[in-house]
Amino acid sequence: METAFIRTPLGIAKLEGNADGLASIIVLNTEETVSSVVPENLQAAVKQLQEYFAGERNSFDLALNPTGTDFQKRVWKALSKIPYGKTVSYLELSKTLGDAKAIRAVASANGKNPLWIIVPCHRVIGTDGSLTGYAGGLHRKKWLLDHENPVKQQSLF
Repeated sequence: METAFIRTPLGIAKLEGNADGLASIIVLNTEETVSSVVPENLQAAVKQLQEYFAGERNSFDLALNPTGTDFQKRVWKALSKIPYGKTVSYLELSKTLGDAKAIRAVASANGKNPLWIIVPCHRVIGTDGSLTGYAGGLHRKKWLLDHENPVKQQSLF
């Protein structure tokens, strides 16, 4: 498994992957030295994340290879279908997966998503519209949602 550390507007992100695909991206709450050389297998992910943060990309085209249970992978696949700039509730996501009663299991799988931003778990909110739960911290979730759907100032004239 190869590793790279990159600077993002939300802190240092750690990327891990190999020739089979990107296995994880997490944002750290500690300072790490930014990688001076990015392994070849991670270069596309770094480039696409930089484009995302620059506002030049709203979807990702990467080989993914996360580790998880079959259920978690089903949830992560459903997360990947949430459009850029949109949100869904945990209940809506559970219904999409075929069982509204599985909301806690879906929320748990969402929280274990190892592919920060690429698999957009930040786009899942509470039924009442609240920003509930985010492994990277609610301040980061709010930043990501604002980044994807900035409030446009209306012209007064």
